[in-house]
Amino acid sequence: MKINTGDIASVIKKEIENYAAELTTSEIGTVVEVGDGIARIYGLRNVMANEMIEFENGILGLAFNLEEESVGAIILGDFLEIKEGFRVKRLNRVLEVPVGPALVGRVVDPLGRPLDNKGEIKTVRARPVEFKAPGISKRQPVRVPLQTGIKSIDSMTPIGRGQRELIIGDRGTGKTAIAIDTIINQKGTGVICVYVAIGQKASTVSQVVNTLEKNGAMGHTIVVMATASDPAPLLYIAPYAGTAMAEYFMYEEKKDTLCVYDDLTKQANAYRQLSLLLRRPPGREAFPGDVFYLHSRLLERAAKLSDSMGGGSLTSLPIIETQEGEVSAYIPTNVISITDGQIYLVPELFFAGVRPAVDVGISVSRVGGHAQIKAMKTVAGSLRLDLASFRELEAFAQLGTELDKATQRQLDRGRRMVELLKQPQYRPMSEEDQVLALFAGVNGFLDDVPVERVHEFETRLLESVKAFNKDILDDIKGMRKISDPEKLITVIKKFKEGF
Repeated sequence: MKINTGDIASVIKKEIENYAAELTTSEIGTVVEVGDGIARIYGLRNVMANEMIEFENGILGLAFNLEEESVGAIILGDFLEIKEGFRVKRLNRVLEVPVGPALVGRVVDPLGRPLDNKGEIKTVRARPVEFKAPGISKRQPVRVPLQTGIKSIDSMTPIGRGQRELIIGDRGTGKTAIAIDTIINQKGTGVICVYVAIGQKASTVSQVVNTLEKNGAMGHTIVVMATASDPAPLLYIAPYAGTAMAEYFMYEEKKDTLCVYDDLTKQANAYRQLSLLLRRPPGREAFPGDVFYLHSRLLERAAKLSDSMGGGSLTSLPIIETQEGEVSAYIPTNVISITDGQIYLVPELFFAGVRPAVDVGISVSRVGGHAQIKAMKTVAGSLRLDLASFRELEAFAQLGTELDKATQRQLDRGRRMVELLKQPQYRPMSEEDQVLALFAGVNGFLDDVPVERVHEFETRLLESVKAFNKDILDDIKGMRKISDPEKLITVIKKFKEGF
């Protein structure tokens, strides 16, 4: 067999020419201590704060505390699988999560991994979990309403696109129900919703997902889930991850988005746990000194972007759980001072059957009428004050004193308005239906209707107007104002005669 040495020489020569000596270096550290979601690492001298690190078994971590002799890291996975002596390497990038349309309709963990058994999520884009909030010049005032579909909120504490409205109250007062109703009401509006479940039972979150699916809302929703059984680091990063997923649609696709954080009390507790384990000095209620910054840098990312930035928006609905109605506790006061208003729910109203159990006196929206259509502004103008004074009169009337006719009339109307503002769960109303119902109440058409028949009156009135005077509702929807109040009064009077 004859060997052609010329061919062999040319192949070797080509290989030598194409050879590029690539030397990759990575900084390696060693785990010296591990436990409860944190690890102390020796080595990694040049690691940066919030940089991703990888343990030798593939579990990811985040550089959290940079100290002289060691690095305190939080473990984004099962810390029981990590042992002392494990090698750790830097990944030279900050924590990122996958983003994009492929996530819509899915249930994921805070790292973007699917939890719904619907297969792999194919995305090509990623966004950093921590992202700088847009500055003043990149924002515009909040003026476009974000309808919740709940009469008592859309009329008295309206929410605008780009606003941060806190939902606050004791456990079991219907905080999540308001958030879920708002997500359901975004169906068909083009708003992308992100529901972040922090520290809840997995069964509770699956019920929420089932409710959203049943009401056709999963088609525009991403559910980010960090349950009570997950390690504290995942609970800590979950709201930031959910916000990054929403920001993709705000910045890249110029869409309106809604983020619900349910709830931030549990995130603060997880952050306190990590901070104490890493020997950060405790402050009030053992929380670290930067617990305010924990929530402010999250909620400041909510914005209505300027037209030059595309005009997208991110609306935040953080939820905070109070203990025995203690609104002046540390975390509640922190978040109240960051947000643009709060919807305060009270157990007394909830157990009395007033649902949603919104306390009119303490609930407020700092955007106010700017986030309402003109028709709603017209009918709801004095509603808040009327209801607040009704609550005071009701307390006074319980003393058994004799009341004059004007006071009695005010009490009677107040009771009917409270009944009118009650609303079943998962049944959000369109803005024109809300305006029509409230118009009837504010203009005294319910004053002689028995309290127990108020809902029947409302339902039948809406059915009647939809059947015989649909142009009125179309006018409110299109013009966003009541262009002919006299005609509306005549229609309601005629309906009432036959009621």
